[in-house]
Amino acid sequence: MRPTPSTHAAPLTRWLLPLAISAALAACGGGGGGGVAFPPISGTSTPPPSSTPNEGKSGPKALIVEIDGLTHAVLRDAIAQKKVPAALQSLQLAPAWTGGTDGALSEQPATDGPGWATLLTGTWVPRHAVRADTADQRIDAKLAPSVFAFAKQKKDAGYLTASVTANTLYPNLLLAETGTLDTAVDCAGADACVTANTTRLIGAGYDLLVAQYSAPAAAAANGLRSETYQRAVSDTATAVGQLLARIAQRTANDAKEDWLVILTTGHGLDAFGGVTSLKDVDNKTVFIASNKTLPALPAVGAASPADDTALRQSAAATDIAPTVLRHLGALPATAAYNLNGQALQATTAMQQLAARTSADRSSIELSWTLAGDLGGPVQVLRDGKPIATLPAGATRYTDPVKAAADGLYAFQYTVAAGGANVSISAQIAYVKVGLVNLFPLDALPALDVNATATLAPITADADGGSLVADDNFLPPYRAQALRVDSRVKNAVGMAGYLLQQTHDVTTAPKVAAFTLGFWLRTDATCSQGVGNGASVIANKNYDSGNNAGLALGLFSNCELRFNTGTGSGRGEIKGKHFLSAGRWAYVAMVVDKAGKNMRGYVFDPVKGTQTSSVALSNALVAALGGLGKGIALNEDATGLYYQRASALSPRGALDFNDFAIWNRALTAEELTAIYTSGQPLSALAP
Repeated sequence: MRPTPSTHAAPLTRWLLPLAISAALAACGGGGGGGVAFPPISGTSTPPPSSTPNEGKSGPKALIVEIDGLTHAVLRDAIAQKKVPAALQSLQLAPAWTGGTDGALSEQPATDGPGWATLLTGTWVPRHAVRADTADQRIDAKLAPSVFAFAKQKKDAGYLTASVTANTLYPNLLLAETGTLDTAVDCAGADACVTANTTRLIGAGYDLLVAQYSAPAAAAANGLRSETYQRAVSDTATAVGQLLARIAQRTANDAKEDWLVILTTGHGLDAFGGVTSLKDVDNKTVFIASNKTLPALPAVGAASPADDTALRQSAAATDIAPTVLRHLGALPATAAYNLNGQALQATTAMQQLAARTSADRSSIELSWTLAGDLGGPVQVLRDGKPIATLPAGATRYTDPVKAAADGLYAFQYTVAAGGANVSISAQIAYVKVGLVNLFPLDALPALDVNATATLAPITADADGGSLVADDNFLPPYRAQALRVDSRVKNAVGMAGYLLQQTHDVTTAPKVAAFTLGFWLRTDATCSQGVGNGASVIANKNYDSGNNAGLALGLFSNCELRFNTGTGSGRGEIKGKHFLSAGRWAYVAMVVDKAGKNMRGYVFDPVKGTQTSSVALSNALVAALGGLGKGIALNEDATGLYYQRASALSPRGALDFNDFAIWNRALTAEELTAIYTSGQPLSALAP
């Protein structure tokens, strides 16, 4: 018969702890540290013969063994030299990493408490909240339920759960979570007690067990090459071999018992066997050793990574809990998924999920890597709600934050692909400035993603525009672009498109700077760049550059001129920016009203990056709004520039793509990133 479960930590140990500790003390001289030997279990602890019927039920079962002080390199070497029992030699061993991501919300110390909390919850410190190795630390049971809690939620399975630990720090971590452990044994430093009680609980039919050993950690102070440490490793391996032998007995008696066994450690050690606050590769390197082949576990059999970049391509310590829960059928559904790791049984390996605030502090940029099966779509959820379905193999998504006011906002994102789910905590110090308008120009009518501006033919009977290929983007992102042909005019000669903002950045008092950015392509000969030139964009009457407002003109030799006027004078950049005819270039006008400066940028595939600036007077800044009718494309704000200048300014077609307006000054680095990314702003919000 299986023992009657208890629900409180103190009574839980009454039937196990005295006998187990007394047996351990008699056999081991009072403790499990310092390389104490682990003799075979004897007397009442001897496992029953294989013919004894199993207690408990068939089905999935899991054992997690955490060994403090055992490093990946040491275990790999011991397996290679066959210094461990045969059952351990057959395990699938791979390096893994812990400690979260340096400089990100997930960063946590690579020490006992945080490492153990990550193992038990599959989360980093923003959720489990354990930041130190002190007795007052508790796992946040609401934000980070333990593997035991998830197992108990699968009530139809009736899982029995147990924790058997040698380090007296660890039982404190679960004190905020009640009713999830049927048995908790604090072995108070005696590793032999861990072996005895875990063996007994396996025999009693428990379904989810976590066993924790400490002897190698205690011995590591003598150095990783010391005889004391090597003995501790050998003794601990022998002890784990006994646990595996007991499991083998059960599976021999009942082929329907399906055991997942995972060996790991909470953190690495430095070259001297010590634990430090330094986040170097040795301290962050842990391991995952499994009795099952796990498709999403990379680097099986590989040596320990030499640097952090290589280490981050391994599995994470957060992957252990979801792997165990999937085996038990207790993994949360995607919409409820808050674990920072993935189940390694998935055919897709998702790694390096990261979240960062965009440069304009108005969006959160997510990125990740994928390996294995990339055949299905990628889904992104925010706080449990789907927000995007991306093509198979996608590895980036930018989530624009829409908030009523400035402030600190926190989100939980989940990315799902090929049976792999991974979540991440993200926060943003949101500033309600940034990308004000964005017209992707992938379809007609042209729509602003923020719905705060319109872009349409300047009159209903003028050129309605047409769509052409936008081969300035990489193949996965190619769609359409807008062609505005000024040769298509109405009866009085009006042509062009007109962009009208709800709040015009050129005149809004609270906007201290703004940026206009877009992709531009001329025809194959730059035919409009002759005579008086073409009006690429303008919010003014462009008969004269002196007229009030701003404009971007196309002239001979395919030159672009950035122009502002007061009505009686101008601030202009000319002779500095040139296009390659018939080729896509990225063009940006950055106006710093407070700093009284305008800078022009042209990123051309042949001519390279061209930038220059001009100082603006108070009068020029005051006149930036032009006619107040909006910004015309391939015309001026009257819609009649080419009609008035027909003798010297030929009509023609200009192509536009991804027309955007920011209410701040973008940096050269940000604009360069837009040009070189090969992606539209909807996928890469700067």
